[in-house]
Amino acid sequence: MHSTTDSQITYPEKIVLASGNKKKVNELQQMLQAFDCQIIPQRELSIDDAIEDGLSFVENAIKKARHACQKSGLPAIADDSGIEVDALNGQPGIYSARFAGTPSSDSANNQKLLEALHGKPRQLRSARYRCVIVYMRHEFDPMPFIASGTWEGRILEKPIGDGGFGYDPLFFCAQWGKSAAEITPEQKQQVSHRGQALKQLQQWFQSQHNVSC
Repeated sequence: MHSTTDSQITYPEKIVLASGNKKKVNELQQMLQAFDCQIIPQRELSIDDAIEDGLSFVENAIKKARHACQKSGLPAIADDSGIEVDALNGQPGIYSARFAGTPSSDSANNQKLLEALHGKPRQLRSARYRCVIVYMRHEFDPMPFIASGTWEGRILEKPIGDGGFGYDPLFFCAQWGKSAAEITPEQKQQVSHRGQALKQLQQWFQSQHNVSC
């Protein structure tokens, strides 16, 4: 555990990041730079992906965090996130990463979403990104910390931009007037669902002062 003054946050020295998505790992690692600890992607520890058979973002995030804790003996951070489209009754939701089936790809998922919304006018293309982040001190943690964030927007008629990942080229961000694939990582962190959830996690660490695993 890092030694700090009362006004500083105390983090564990190492936290496993429970994700197998390389692009998501890169984004999370960048956002977690403010955390004074070593963030280790689970693949660096030869930890396989957890089975995501939950029926909600919360269930899947807990499953992933617990799996990483069990395999590593370290605290873990896991996120589960996706996009909800109102005209599709909330789909793809928890199935966002595999919306077009397996093996999955961002381009195939984006194409299926465009096909599902074909002919829908702008006012019927409202959508939101959701993210749940779970922090578990150990695999038997009876009260994991759960943070969540929501990013409202709409689905564009075609992909725009080459940044980000997932549905970012189709997700219009009103705050910046661009698609999520066109804004910078710093801009995205300010408004995104994941940035909101991570801010809650950081505030929780601040309130705890001494987090142990």
